[in-house]
Amino acid sequence: MKKAAVFFGTGFEEVEALTVVDLLRRAGIETVCVSINNEKSTTGSHKISVGMDAGIDEIDFDSFDILVCPGGMPGTKNLEACGKLTEQLRAFYDAGKLIGAICAAPSIFGHMGLLNGKKACIYPGMEAELAGAKVVYDKVVKADNVITSRGMGTAIAFGLEIIANLLDRETADRLGKSVVYL
Repeated sequence: MKKAAVFFGTGFEEVEALTVVDLLRRAGIETVCVSINNEKSTTGSHKISVGMDAGIDEIDFDSFDILVCPGGMPGTKNLEACGKLTEQLRAFYDAGKLIGAICAAPSIFGHMGLLNGKKACIYPGMEAELAGAKVVYDKVVKADNVITSRGMGTAIAFGLEIIANLLDRETADRLGKSVVYL
């Protein structure tokens, strides 16, 4: 079974994070909500608290097929400030394993130098944060093992792209139709 970790820092964008968690679970992908501060719940940028499955210090990163960073402010800044997370994002990237980010969170990849020469997208107005990337304005883009997306309104497209890469396009399209997206 494929396995995904979605990382939650205080101030995360609720729709981006939970849409991905919901879609991946519907597709049968084991999806773990991970608190970067090891708390039992994390509060989003719109004051919605979400229960966590695990703290970052409790998980075995090697058991995951993808690491996902939702956007939101200050959630994105909190994720980027988490050394354990950025260390693992780099390890996954270097190993050719999938990493994904949506909204403001692709800035983390840009700041880490993971987007050099790759197509990437980000929340409108933040394009300068995609250091070295070929900026595109698609809803979602996959370049090698990096998946980026633009914001709350593209969260379903982002989740389905992750599913297409972890499982297959047919499963993603079938799910997209079942939730009346496609």
